[in-house]
Parts: sequence; C-alpha cells; structure tokens
Amino acid sequence: MMKPMPASTTPGAPASTRDRLLDAAAELFYREGVGVGIEALCRRAGVSKRSMYQLFASKDEVMAASLERSAPAYQAFLLPPAADDRPPRARILHVFERLEEAAAAPDFRGCPYVAAAVEVKSPEHPASLVARRSKDALTAFFQQEAERAGAKDPTLLARQLTIVFDGAGARAVVQAQGLDGLAVATVGALLDGAGIHS
Repeated sequence: MMKPMPASTTPGAPASTRDRLLDAAAELFYREGVGVGIEALCRRAGVSKRSMYQLFASKDEVMAASLERSAPAYQAFLLPPAADDRPPRARILHVFERLEEAAAAPDFRGCPYVAAAVEVKSPEHPASLVARRSKDALTAFFQQEAERAGAKDPTLLARQLTIVFDGAGARAVVQAQGLDGLAVATVGALLDGAGIHS
C-alpha cells in the first residue's frame, strides 16, 4: 500500500499512547485529509485530548510525527532492498512498478507526503518539512542509481523521475483509476533518453 504504514511494535506488546495516536493520524490524515479534528483523531486512537496534549503541543506536531514515523515503512515498500543486485534500470523501474501496484488499490490517495504538503500549504509547516525530506530521499535514490548507470546527467534525471512519480500519483487520484503501465512506460522512455538501457 502507498498509504503511510504504522511502524512495527513488539509483537504481543500493547501499543503506547503515542503509537496509537500516530497510527490513527497516519490513517485519518491520509484517508480524510488534514482537516480531521483533534476530537476525531483522539477518538480513533482511543486516547483523551489531555493525553494527546501531554505528548504533542499541537495537531501539526502529531501530523509531522506520524509522517516521520511512517517514512521507513513507506520507503521499504517503494525501494528495492539493499541486497537487490539488479542493474540500476531495474531498480529504478521497481519504484514505479510499486507505484502502479499501489495506484490500482481502491484506497489509494496518492503519495502521503505530497498530499500533506499540498493540503497544509505552508512550506514551513512541520509536515511540509517532513514531506520535503521524504521527497529528497527518493530523489537521492534515483540520483545514486543514475550515477551507477552512467547517466548523462544524473541530477537532472533524478529530478525528472521524482516529477514523474509525483505526477503519476496525482493523476491516479484525480482520474480515480490505476495507471495501466503509464508511469513505467514514461520512466522507460526517460531512462532510454538518459542512456540507461540495462
């Protein structure tokens, strides 16, 4: 799934108040948007508002912390494992194959980091800062693979791939349908143009 995923907790151990809040925030903000109120968030998490405010100063902090906490699982879903020894082209295409898979799901709402940043508007909002770090990490992955493959301009290619990723996710949301191979085909053409054939 493309939605933020809860960080793993010890099996059999009850989730802490903080974990329950962050899991509920990740789910609600992704599904319903950042306009979800504190009461709905606390009700979904099964915690009191008092407990929430003992942990976080504001809903904005909860939102940013939930995105930060989800980042490792989100990256693990998208990126090939470190031990994957396929060539760079296949490793880059892997990301877009995962995007295509996620976009076909009925609960797909796009990239959670793009969605949050677009909704909060302010580039200085704590959630926007987390979103920027997430996008920078994806771009860095693309650049590293482009460099390994000997691309003509790895920095430019990495930025183009990130734009395709974000644009493809947005298109799937707006059209309310999967991508039907469009993202993978578009990236294939970009990689061909950059001289990355295998």
